[in-house]
Parts: sequence; structure tokens; C-alpha cells
Amino acid sequence: METSATSTSPTVLEIRGLTKFFGGLAAVRNFDLTLKHGELVGLIGPNGAGKTTVFNMITGLYVPTSGEIFFNGTNIVGLEPHEITRMGIARTFQNIRLFPNLTVLDNVRIAYHPHCGYTLSDGLLRTSRFNIKEKELTEQALDFLSIFQLDRIYNETAKNLPYGEQRRVEIARALACNPKLLLLDEPAAGMNPREIIELMDLIHFIRERFNLTILLIEHQMRVVMGICEWITVMDFGQVIARGTPKEIQENPLVIEAYLGKGVTHAA
Repeated sequence: METSATSTSPTVLEIRGLTKFFGGLAAVRNFDLTLKHGELVGLIGPNGAGKTTVFNMITGLYVPTSGEIFFNGTNIVGLEPHEITRMGIARTFQNIRLFPNLTVLDNVRIAYHPHCGYTLSDGLLRTSRFNIKEKELTEQALDFLSIFQLDRIYNETAKNLPYGEQRRVEIARALACNPKLLLLDEPAAGMNPREIIELMDLIHFIRERFNLTILLIEHQMRVVMGICEWITVMDFGQVIARGTPKEIQENPLVIEAYLGKGVTHAA
């Protein structure tokens, strides 16, 4: 399998000894991961394995109990989510988190506002600077939507879109933040077979188009095995396997984690 990253590519994300306790329960324990620039890596495991908790720690929603998270060489543990986003990490969520009553255009425009170029008073007073910058933001958002072939539905209300298109809008909004690292949390959840194929093509496209590194949580093995170059497997909060898709498919610990004890002996 070809990969756009090599051993000489710079490290984008390095996680060391990441641990998170909720009360006496270890949701994640001693988690390590290294992502090189341009890699597309899957993070998989049964429900409750700790995958989304890892994402929440990377993006600042949870503070680790212990461990370190380095993004482009900077330890981001303890930073606020908006600070981490501005550094270049964006994510989507398992449950789509669009603003349902806003249009597609406004959902994407929101991502540009941290860099809007006008002050609060400009916005309140509707100054000429505000009007000029808002026009520029709208043009940028429309250009961006055209990349994802969403410009034709820019004025549609988000809640009225088919599920697959809602997911595309969410990914487009994440990419409008101009990230270097994109975290996708179960992007294929709820999709039909045609939408899954389109999603796989989209993920390949955005990696090349935006020069991204991508970390993907997914239960749809068709997606994971079809697009990921490397896979890390978690169970009960710990890493139990790493490897290529073929190596993971044949790993007895992974088979046992998904199907239960005794399966490997019966095979």
C-alpha cells in the first residue's frame, strides 16, 4: 500500500504515556502514538475502548491525568480547545454537530470568524470595515464550498440535508479552520453503502488537496481497511496492536477483542 508519508517526514503528532482516569476507572492507560506528516491512520477498537477519549484529550476537551501530547513539537496538554484549533488541529464528531437551523453557507462561515479581521464594535455598529470583511468571508466560504461540490446547496438549511451531505458540510467546516491535522470520529456512522464509497473518495481527496495528516476513528471496517495505511487497535483503554491493515486483520488479539475468546482457536 502506498503512503504519502515516509520515515523521513516530520512528526506532526506525538503522544506519550497518555492516561485518563474518571474516578477509579482508567478510560485510557499509557497510550502512545506517533503520526508523520501526510499519514492516514486508523484508530479502532470495540465500543468503550477509549478511542473518543483520546480524541477529546488531543483537542483539549479533557485534560489527561498524565502523559504528553506534542503537536509540531509543542506540548498542548492544558491548552483550551480554541487554542488547539488555532494551532492547526480540527475534528469532527461521531454525532454530527452542525448548527441545524443555519444554512450550509453560515455553518462554514462560522469557521472563518476567528480570523474575521474586524472588532466587536465594528460588528455592533455595522461599520464599513465590518461590511467589507463580511463580504470577503462570504466569498471565501462559497469558494470553499465549491471545492466540496456544496455550493449548489449553500442556502439550504443544514437540518434538511441528507445525512451524507451533512457529514460533508461538517468536514468542510473543520477544514475551513485551515488545520494541519484532521481528526475524524466515525465519519461513516449512519451512512448507506453509496455514501460510504463517496466518503472514502472524499477523505483521499482532502488529504491530497489540503496536504493533511488524518487520524480516523471508524467502526466500518470497509472504510478502515480501504483507506488507512496504518492502524492502531485499542481495547479496555490500552493499545493491543499496531500494523498495516493486513497485519491487523490477521492479528489474533484483535480478532479476540472483536469476536471474543475462543474464536482464534476455533479458526
